[in-house]
Amino acid sequence: MDRVSVRGHARVGVRSSARLVARGDGSGGTALPVMESEGSFALRRVRGATADESRVMLVGAMSGPLGGDHFTVEARAEQGARLHVGSVAATLALPGQAKGEARYDVRLTVADGARLDWLPEQLISANGSDLRVTTRAELAADARLVLREEQVLGRAGEQPGRLTSRLTLYRAGRPLLDQELACGPGAPGGWDGPAVLAGHRALGQLVIVRPEFEADPPSATILDADGTAALTPLAGPAVLVTVVAPDALRLRRTLDAALARWA
Repeated sequence: MDRVSVRGHARVGVRSSARLVARGDGSGGTALPVMESEGSFALRRVRGATADESRVMLVGAMSGPLGGDHFTVEARAEQGARLHVGSVAATLALPGQAKGEARYDVRLTVADGARLDWLPEQLISANGSDLRVTTRAELAADARLVLREEQVLGRAGEQPGRLTSRLTLYRAGRPLLDQELACGPGAPGGWDGPAVLAGHRALGQLVIVRPEFEADPPSATILDADGTAALTPLAGPAVLVTVVAPDALRLRRTLDAALARWA
């Protein structure tokens, strides 16, 4: 765990990382030749849902990310692998003693014939925090991906911190999705207005990439009576489910229903 001094503050920024590689073992299963973590992270292998799946949980050994921290997670599913990555608890972004933005970078790579399910728990933006999250996925032409992101703006009864989240996906070297959203104090005006969150405090998205969608893509549709959840086909064999909700429980229920239907 590397630390970077912050002048005038007792605490210093923490550098934490986790790296995971999965590959087909030649007998219908998935091996994990690389499981490395340091700093605030620990990786734990648990029983998979199917015989061919390897399932890994990301464990946070410390609170954070706090101001000035930089977390990085890399996961790669090589040919023939089926990898599921989750987390044991929500990630709580806090202000900390050190000033400055915290960063959380996720890098995902999926080879032909491989599948990666990236399904962590919610990210909670506590009052006074400042976090930038970037998620980038590189997919081969015949790769499969299920990716869920959930953000909760503030704990119960508090205003949110500043949260900036960018998601980019590439398939066979071509862009499939590139979007960014900033919320909280200092974010561009309108983030809480009727065209964006409309007062909701939980938001999330689910991206599903399946080669079968090339020939038979789902149609664009509104998923609930309130118009707060929608499915949008992307320019490739993929769909994007976008949801806003009053709380984390409602958000998860809506995303779970979409996951069960299309993944």
